[in-house]
Amino acid sequence: MTIPFDKVINRKGTYSTQWDFAKDRFGKSDVLPFSISDMDFQSPPEILQAIEEYAAHGIFGYTRWNHNAYKSAVTYWFKSRFTADIPADWIVYSPSVIYSISKLIGILTEEDDQIILQTPGYDAFFKQVSASNRELVKNPLLYKEDSYTIDFDLLEKQLSNPKAKVLLFCNPHNPTGRAWNHNELQHIIKLCEKHQVKIISDDIHMDIVYQNHSYVPITSIARNPDNVFICTSASKTFNTPSLGGSYAFIPDEKVREQFLTIMKERDGLSSASIFGLLSIIKGYNHSAYWVDNLVDYLYENMNLVSSFIQSQLPEITFKIPESTYLAWIDCSNLQSSDDEIQHALVNTGNVGIMSGSVYHVNKGKFLRMNVGCPRSKLVDGLERLEKAIKIVN
Repeated sequence: MTIPFDKVINRKGTYSTQWDFAKDRFGKSDVLPFSISDMDFQSPPEILQAIEEYAAHGIFGYTRWNHNAYKSAVTYWFKSRFTADIPADWIVYSPSVIYSISKLIGILTEEDDQIILQTPGYDAFFKQVSASNRELVKNPLLYKEDSYTIDFDLLEKQLSNPKAKVLLFCNPHNPTGRAWNHNELQHIIKLCEKHQVKIISDDIHMDIVYQNHSYVPITSIARNPDNVFICTSASKTFNTPSLGGSYAFIPDEKVREQFLTIMKERDGLSSASIFGLLSIIKGYNHSAYWVDNLVDYLYENMNLVSSFIQSQLPEITFKIPESTYLAWIDCSNLQSSDDEIQHALVNTGNVGIMSGSVYHVNKGKFLRMNVGCPRSKLVDGLERLEKAIKIVN
């Protein structure tokens, strides 16, 4: 089946964070945006049909998630896509991945405990740790020859601190696009077990992984799965974040019961969005072909970014990532500052691309460009990027 990823759909006037509220990020409302991680593609037809049929039913009462239809869709996806056997008992619904992480931090740690986080990293993590009154310990990734690796020596030193309680991990990694391999994950697990540090892994980008790489759920290789927790969602995969809902794997029964009690009894958030529920059930059971086509299309978009930068913008560098639809572009050779680059992008190129400073870059200057869009929009954005870079270089 041919998927119309090239189809341009006007998203303005839909309360879209990326399109209608670009001014919040860039100071101008009319920039062409490549910012927040959602895509400019319609969701799979199986999900759209299910939503249309349910909407026609017209009754939107309270909905339960704790049943076989929901959990079996998740276990089927992990078995068929990643050859991972996930016990259904581990699965808990959650309003969002960030909510899951927040509650797990509250259960697993006390105020002033240390949470280790690799940098650069997803900006919401930093805010979350700070708002939780936990101490953030940065574990900078090593950057060499346009690729990132983990500084295991530093990581072990940080894990050995008695105050270190959680490694907040991201697999695949946002924003660098690393899909951590089996050996890297095994090393992390070994160190965390040695120093009795739990692992909370945000795996929301797990389905967007490119050629010769694979996503490995950390629960599949942990010797004691009670020490690891995966927080993820189908929202990045099927472009459904506004439908609501995510899920987590919580192998530790005691922690799982605490999580469910907090969500249901304290926070009153256990009634799932019916449309989020349907997107999981229909998407995971029937839309694998759509995801395969999506990944192929996104990889070609990444190829386009790579070839354009090589030919038109040799003063900056880009290496196709192993995963995600986020192009992590190295602008470190430019003499201009991050602020000057952003000013040129917004005011000369009229384009909205996220500054790497948002993600706590360790050194250098980067841009994070969302390529989850029709190719015509991407070409337009790259030409605007070129116009801006020529001004500041």
